Amino acid sequence: MYKQLKFIISRFKGFLSRKFHKYDGKIPYLVTVLITAIVVVFGIKFFVKLTKNLHTDILSDFDTNVSDYITSFRTDFLTSYFKIVTDIGDTFGYLAALLICAILFNLFFKNWKYVLQLLSVLTLALSSNLILKQLINRQRPTLEHLVTVKTLSYPSGHAMTAMAFYGFLIYLIVTFKISKLFKFGLITVFTILILSIGISRIYLGVHFPSDIVGGFVAGFIWVVFCILILNLFKIFREDPNTINLY
Repeated sequence: MYKQLKFIISRFKGFLSRKFHKYDGKIPYLVTVLITAIVVVFGIKFFVKLTKNLHTDILSDFDTNVSDYITSFRTDFLTSYFKIVTDIGDTFGYLAALLICAILFNLFFKNWKYVLQLLSVLTLALSSNLILKQLINRQRPTLEHLVTVKTLSYPSGHAMTAMAFYGFLIYLIVTFKISKLFKFGLITVFTILILSIGISRIYLGVHFPSDIVGGFVAGFIWVVFCILILNLFKIFREDPNTINLY
């Protein structure tokens, strides 16, 4: 699958280069826009289909089986770990993460734009999550809750914001000119953190597994959508290093 996707992208870039050779500087952005647009469309379709099937027997069995499996591993150590992880995925956790990012980005890049981009993605995820919860109106699981919750269940706000915030941070890290080993380490840590935040909500008994899947998908859609918008800006803005499309 990876080789096929790489082949399609390569052929598309070749086609653009032949047909629009004077726009070679824009081709990487055009390819990114094409791919992200496709991902956004299919991501939305998957989220809608998942939402429509929330009350089916198949999804109900999936939720029950996965929840029973994850909660069967409850221990004092794991409970403490997942409580910490779920706090990282809450309001104060993101405020701390934004502050750390602001300091590091300003220190190494002398630029605030990355913090503003992260804040924008996080705001979009949080606001849309509140709207989706009210529209779908799914109640929490009846399992024992190990933490206090007050909002509705679907999609998981923790899963959605974790994917949106740390997923976009991973994208930024990929674009940074830093050591490959350091880059790999950061991506691995943030990927584990995203998954841990999602699993923590099932483990603590406050979400169905389908809530987490829905949250991850919705958060990923925001990541890809923001990447799409950023690359569109790069295509159409005036840039002395590339040839304008006008």
